[in-house]
Amino acid sequence: MPIGSPHGRRRLSRLNVRRLTALVITTACVGFTVTSPAAADKGEVYLRANAPVQARVQDLLKRMTLDEKVGQLEQIAVNRLLGDCTWSGGDFNEACMKQVLADEATGSILSGGGMGPKSNTPKDWAIMINTVQRYALEHSRLRVPIVYGVDAVHGHNNVLGATIFPHQIGLGAAWNPALTGATAESTQRAVAATGATWNFAPVADLARDQRWGRYYETYSEDPLLAGENAAAAVRGLENGRSGRKVASSVKHFAGYSEPSNGHDRVPGDMSMRYLQDTILPSYKAAVDAGALTVMVNSGAVNGVPAHASHYLLTDVLRNQWRFKGVVISDWNDVLSLQRAYHVVNDYPGAIAAAVNAGVDMAMLPPDDRTFHASAVDAVKRGLISQKRLDEAVGRVLWLKFTLGLFEHPYVDESKADAAVLGTDKDLARKAATESMVLLRNTGGVLPLAAGKRIVVTGPSADSMANQTGGWTIGWQGIPAGVTVPGTTIAQGLKAGAPAGTDVAYVPDGAEAVNRAKSADAVVVVVGEKPGAEGESDSPRPELAADQQQLVASLQATGVPVVLVVVSGRPLVLGAAGNTAGLLAAWLPGTEGGNAVADLLYGKANPSGRLPVSWPKNLGNEPMYYQQLPGTNGGPDSGYSPAFAFGAGLSYTSYTIGNLTANRSQIRPGDTVGVDVTVANTGSRAGDLVVPVYVSQPVSAVLVPAKRLVAFTRVTLAPGQSRTVHLTFPASRLAVTPGDVNGAGAPRVEAGSYQLSAGDSTATFTVR
Repeated sequence: MPIGSPHGRRRLSRLNVRRLTALVITTACVGFTVTSPAAADKGEVYLRANAPVQARVQDLLKRMTLDEKVGQLEQIAVNRLLGDCTWSGGDFNEACMKQVLADEATGSILSGGGMGPKSNTPKDWAIMINTVQRYALEHSRLRVPIVYGVDAVHGHNNVLGATIFPHQIGLGAAWNPALTGATAESTQRAVAATGATWNFAPVADLARDQRWGRYYETYSEDPLLAGENAAAAVRGLENGRSGRKVASSVKHFAGYSEPSNGHDRVPGDMSMRYLQDTILPSYKAAVDAGALTVMVNSGAVNGVPAHASHYLLTDVLRNQWRFKGVVISDWNDVLSLQRAYHVVNDYPGAIAAAVNAGVDMAMLPPDDRTFHASAVDAVKRGLISQKRLDEAVGRVLWLKFTLGLFEHPYVDESKADAAVLGTDKDLARKAATESMVLLRNTGGVLPLAAGKRIVVTGPSADSMANQTGGWTIGWQGIPAGVTVPGTTIAQGLKAGAPAGTDVAYVPDGAEAVNRAKSADAVVVVVGEKPGAEGESDSPRPELAADQQQLVASLQATGVPVVLVVVSGRPLVLGAAGNTAGLLAAWLPGTEGGNAVADLLYGKANPSGRLPVSWPKNLGNEPMYYQQLPGTNGGPDSGYSPAFAFGAGLSYTSYTIGNLTANRSQIRPGDTVGVDVTVANTGSRAGDLVVPVYVSQPVSAVLVPAKRLVAFTRVTLAPGQSRTVHLTFPASRLAVTPGDVNGAGAPRVEAGSYQLSAGDSTATFTVR
């Protein structure tokens, strides 16, 4: 959320962003003993650690007052506890803390982008969160702890010194859910060490429109690839081995990435068939992985704000998918039902609409002073039933019991720095390396040979801010004047150069062109500036004109040019689109410089594959490989990318063939098994991504020309051949039948299907 919340929807001025980044948080509560408030069993069931969770929930519920129950529905930005109790920041304010944590018994506090202690060390984060927790417990009649939330979306990215991993779009390009899970588990350890127990990740939205500012926060345009990665992230976050549980939050349910004009939070319209068959599956995969919480789409779908959609939040999420956890709003989106969408007359009505649709907790900015009273009013007026209130509160309490907060509310501050600072750099380097996609290698310009003269230039060559992107220390990215430890691409190319190689970083473009004339190769690093949410929307997702001109001038020297694109989305490259080498580096994080060096010098073999389609012209957005067939015939009216979904090169060569299905006839409930032979026919070891697609020669409703149904990564030595076995449930073949209203449930149609992997195909029939 924008600045003060998980994926804040804070429509704040840049001045407010700077204020939040610079806020000062101090505390005197540094040396207290870490003990459980429930250590002494007084006989209350809810205080018995060995009692069943639901019994504890019910026991606590019956002891709570209306005010205490309503407090559990609130998650308030930490700045509400500071300074003047709004956006100004400052020291903890006793009056603010009393109002929020004592008088209103607020159930949760969050630090959105930029909302950290001024010194911003892991230890200071732990002190800050412990201070809030201690105050809440000591001023709670029933000793109910708060759950503290953060946006740790690519590492513990708000904390200075934490290792920053590639953003989700890069992890999707690795086609390696196990790697995504490992980065999530690393993030869990860092988050847990600082005291936070709720992480607003992963994003399960699909990347389908390059104009959208949050494109880089998704894993893929493909439902299966996005869903498998989101599920792995959930498991990594929630099953980490730190000894302290952290809840994940699958977001933004559902259809958030489909704004009608590409701008963040603009309402979207989609058919029920598209919603069911394409949009929902990635969220379901993450929910099925055991996610404890789900965050709601800030936008509207088919004319209904998602926060007021009983269909999405109850019919689908609860009744169809059997989700048992907490549903939380996005930043200030309950009030938006009144103020922005105008579907209700007043705030109590807005709260009732959201809660009755299925929202259990509202995420609130620090200047919201009326939620609590309005929620109490909604209950007293009968707009929210006592049953529904208890249901929502019970889920929040269930989350707290599940996280162990009643027994272990505090974190050991003395261990925070060691658990966070500089940890898992090797994993970050591996993740960045696997995420990068080699898209062109004309004449074998790569890997760069030893003993050559190389000029490195471009606006992103020596910019840690550009290569880490948004949601890094601040909401919109690294604030001015803040130095984040890591290795930039220029630094990585210099430090990792083979013996005898002369690497010159030349920041000035004109001088770089001049120096290129006597060089053997030029590496020019281009891309986008960091940003988040609406401020990162790009109606023209193309490489900036001055960067195109720089590349063209370098190419005019006749020296081979290698273009490295650091961006959160595919960019139309224009005049820069025909360089000898082209590497998509995405937003690779703090180890991105070392990863680029490893790939360009050949220390690592490129293995990333595009998780999205790369347009060749502006105006072709939205673009994705599952575009439905039509009778159109004009240029680019069909699927016509510069680089297709799944594209990517290697320094070796592979073959994929001999695809066979385990049976010729299957039933809709079966599991389909396939075998495929893969071989490394080159001279270097490498990792091969093996995707398996399905096509339907005939379908009563339109289906894409092919759909991804299974994939794997295989490591192959030079000359090695092996047969790999993949399986997938036949349910992945399902489509919504019927007419244009799409009123039916998805089902697997009977008929013939064709599988493909590489140039090999196999057929089977569904009975």
